[in-house]
Amino acid sequence: MKVLLGILFVLSGVFAFKVVSHREVSVTLSEEQPRVATVNAPVVPVVVELFTSEGCSSCPPADDVLAKLDKTPIEGIQIIALGEHVDYWNRLGWVDQYSNEKFSDRQADYSDAFKLDSVYTPQMIVDGREEFNGGNMARARAAITKAAQASKGKVELALADQKLSVAIKNLPRITAGDRAEVVLAITENNLRTDVSRGENSGRYLNHSAVVRELSVLGELSPNETSFEATPNLKLAESWRKENLRVAVFVQERRTRRILAAGILGGLSN
Repeated sequence: MKVLLGILFVLSGVFAFKVVSHREVSVTLSEEQPRVATVNAPVVPVVVELFTSEGCSSCPPADDVLAKLDKTPIEGIQIIALGEHVDYWNRLGWVDQYSNEKFSDRQADYSDAFKLDSVYTPQMIVDGREEFNGGNMARARAAITKAAQASKGKVELALADQKLSVAIKNLPRITAGDRAEVVLAITENNLRTDVSRGENSGRYLNHSAVVRELSVLGELSPNETSFEATPNLKLAESWRKENLRVAVFVQERRTRRILAAGILGGLSN
């Protein structure tokens, strides 16, 4: 009897093992499995803006942070870097050739939204949601990772004969009482300046993702969740096309939060 019970116990154990194994195999081969595959997992775009100036001695380290973020991706996140050179430093000894009053105005809008006492450089802003000193890499990575958790719309971009096709859909709901702008930015990499005056006199500065053009393509009301446009890109002859990228993002006017973003390179093709 003991022998018989032993044989039955062994057989039952083998049977139980086979059932468990079968279930594990069935889960592995189920139709749901491809949906959780990470090989082709979509990346989440996050817009990282740096307000900077060649006349500011504390800005070059922040410029380096932006360059590293632009070149070293965070897993699952597409960083859209925008280097915006303000013009209010120009009166202090060095005129930044990449500066523009519109970037200073844009920073002032952020200052109002964040209820800051004044503007400052270097200032980094992530997805219009969080601001801090642009030289802080750890803070930047943490803010980018946090911003990537927010729901985003989808931006599709295509370029043919200097005409950009923009298709935006599935936007999150715009904040009640607010409106959103669809903004186009053209950036250029690999720019360098030999500074001969001002706080950075004698320094050779490298720049990444310098915003060359910033314009509004359209406006969206709270009930709109999609947008289409086909603007013509106007590229200056002095810009090197192989270093150019075009970004499009949707941003609420009052809260400044960014609801969707996309970027396209290869403008030299």
